[in-house]
Amino acid sequence: MKRRDFLGLIGCVAALRPRAAEAQPAAKIPRIGYVGTNLAVSPHLLEAFRQGLCDLGYVEGRTVVIEYRSAEGKLDRFSALAAELVALKVDVIVANTLAALAAKQATKTIPIVFAGPADPVTSKLVSSLARPGGNVTGLSMLAPELVGKCLELLKEAVPGLNRVSALWHRDYGERTQKDILGEADVAARGLGPRLQFVEAGDPENFDRAFSEMTGARAEAVAVLPSVLFISERRRLVDLAARNRLPAVYPVRDFVDDGGLISYGPLWADLYRRAATYVDKILRGAQPANLPVEQPTRFELVINLKTARALGLDVPLTLLARADEVIE
Repeated sequence: MKRRDFLGLIGCVAALRPRAAEAQPAAKIPRIGYVGTNLAVSPHLLEAFRQGLCDLGYVEGRTVVIEYRSAEGKLDRFSALAAELVALKVDVIVANTLAALAAKQATKTIPIVFAGPADPVTSKLVSSLARPGGNVTGLSMLAPELVGKCLELLKEAVPGLNRVSALWHRDYGERTQKDILGEADVAARGLGPRLQFVEAGDPENFDRAFSEMTGARAEAVAVLPSVLFISERRRLVDLAARNRLPAVYPVRDFVDDGGLISYGPLWADLYRRAATYVDKILRGAQPANLPVEQPTRFELVINLKTARALGLDVPLTLLARADEVIE
């Protein structure tokens, strides 16, 4: 979270903090249910959402209440957490793609706003982007379409690249996962490097997955979009460093934590914009009539410190195109 955004959020809350002298009967305060994969690991996403609410005039504890739920990295907890929020009769639920799928199973009436990876249509969150239908809408990251670009950047960063491993996790619907793997395969065929798919079923399999990569003489790794991977990004970044594998990631959070390259939408911005959906819904709009937004801003981030540690000279032409270079 940028310092000016943090100060803005603090200022918003402090300036409008209720005083005892102002106490008076008030109308029902809307309640928002917020579900995250691991709130401790990705606090900036929550802060971006809260800043979005603040920008729209909401003050937590006074004009809106937020019920927080964290799966603490355990994806199988989403169903139970969604059920808790439904039992509390919150007015709207904000969640990532997987948590939104669990929430959709738990309620057909409470509005759900999602923000995050995967294709919401193939994941069956919505009927279409233009007309979501039902009680779900939100913001998509267009995960399958970005895989090819990530592989292209990885090849450019590592001249002469011949073998690439693609690390993936089965945490999306079958069709979405098939699209992501298919995009990776097509891109690799066009770019030239031989591509090896390596599945990591859960964090306990990460070490085995990297052993499989090095055993196949992989020269780099592309970490494919996954809610689990984002939650466990620090461990994946560490494994890539220990195995001396240059890696490309789908969101900048990995690079902020020491990864080499990332390319994708501004993820925190999606959560900030999710607040506008919540605002519209609280004012009476129906999710079925709110089109799903797709990202319009993408960023390329390169960590030069990591490149040096790998003995990698990132081409100047690539550095010149980066939106941010971490030194």
